[in-house]
Amino acid sequence: MHIWVDADACPAVIKDILFRVADRTQINVTLVANQLIRVPGSRFIRALQVPAGADAADAEIVERVSAGDIVVTGDIPLAAQVLEKGGLPLNPRGEWYTKDTIAQQLTMRAFMEELRGAGVETGGPAAFNQGDRQNFANALDRELARRRQVRP
Repeated sequence: MHIWVDADACPAVIKDILFRVADRTQINVTLVANQLIRVPGSRFIRALQVPAGADAADAEIVERVSAGDIVVTGDIPLAAQVLEKGGLPLNPRGEWYTKDTIAQQLTMRAFMEELRGAGVETGGPAAFNQGDRQNFANALDRELARRRQVRP
């Protein structure tokens, strides 16, 4: 199993959680971004810089993800592609994208883009807070614990 991170927009506190998880569990974590990302010295953590361009990081993640890998992203279209490949997308607020919910999320995203394109002020997501951080840590810990129980 590998944890891939859509790192350009990932909050620093989530990256810190992932760095601790990588060392504690010895699971490889790779941050993929258009910019240079500093990561702590660890054999389980690395950064992968991709060329600038729309969705370059997303395309790299989709190319590399395998069934069962976790992908941390707030990007709904990327999450849909990860699901198609058998990966498990988790957003930084601790919510898992699933095959049962992704179509509705894609539809809502398209609707909101249409409203913004028509000049309607839709606002943005609520500010990232301590509760979101805790939800993320708990969701990731539960999944990793489940996998340890399943392992022969």
